[in-house]
Amino acid sequence: MNVSSRTAAVFLDRDGTLIRDVGYLSREDQLEILPRVPEAVRLLRAKGFKVVVISNQSAVARGRLAEADLLKINQVLGERLAQSEAPLDGIYYCPHHPTEGIGSYRVECDCRKPKTGMIRRASEDLAIDPSISYVVGDQVTDLELAERVGAEGIWICDPEFHKEKSVTPKAHCVKNLWQAANWIINSCDPMTRKET
Repeated sequence: MNVSSRTAAVFLDRDGTLIRDVGYLSREDQLEILPRVPEAVRLLRAKGFKVVVISNQSAVARGRLAEADLLKINQVLGERLAQSEAPLDGIYYCPHHPTEGIGSYRVECDCRKPKTGMIRRASEDLAIDPSISYVVGDQVTDLELAERVGAEGIWICDPEFHKEKSVTPKAHCVKNLWQAANWIINSCDPMTRKET
């Protein structure tokens, strides 16, 4: 498939972006979708974006969560969003950690953000062009990942914190995914997905 036939996506972090960050989430009953998330996903999809989750999940590497249980939690998340007419196009995760991992999960992988493996795989699987896409998350690693793949980074953070800490001066700072979705829709050319 050639690059011109590829589409734009919004790559979303999971914890703190789609769902409440509870530390190392390990059970389905801890899964709480944040306010207006389904609405934001619906808006992005209605404008032609693919919506893909990319998430570091070192709880698996640390032995706090079996990978099978993580898959089940991600499945439940996808089902709940789909029930709200906000289906995801994919969920990609990194279960590794280079220093805290146990057994085969203790590895220097290519997928742990800010490395680009998850976006590369999603882009190949779903015919996405990262250079006309967006990465939304609440960690600096999400913004570093955006820069590495040529995407636009959007940081979910406290705006006051962003003023104080200029760790990512180019990042657009928003309070939540709903604000991020509106910023994306209102600031890009729908033909190229580039900022106007």
